[in-house]
Amino acid sequence: MGTVALYAVAALAEIGGCFAFWGWRRLGWGAWVLLPGTASLALFAWLLTLSEAAAAGRAFAAYGGVYVAASIAWLFAVEGRVPDRWDLAGGAICLLGAGVVLWGGGAGR
Repeated sequence: MGTVALYAVAALAEIGGCFAFWGWRRLGWGAWVLLPGTASLALFAWLLTLSEAAAAGRAFAAYGGVYVAASIAWLFAVEGRVPDRWDLAGGAICLLGAGVVLWGGGAGR
């Protein structure tokens, strides 16, 4: 699996896990959602270990940009809220930053 695809799947796992906790705490969902939410967060953490980055901090930094963009997509696809221009601009900037970290000169070190 390519790095971008890996980070996209990891983002879905992290956001899904976090949203389970959000649903329990803020939306009144039953505590049962914490079990799959926790499993989803564990999957997210494991997926990040599969990154090609030579250092954990670099992998986490590059992933962060993908996470922000995926969260904005989640806002629309799952929560039904249309992102505004600032959401979209911020997501694009984060993806650009992720690309710089991931494919910049120090990515392989």
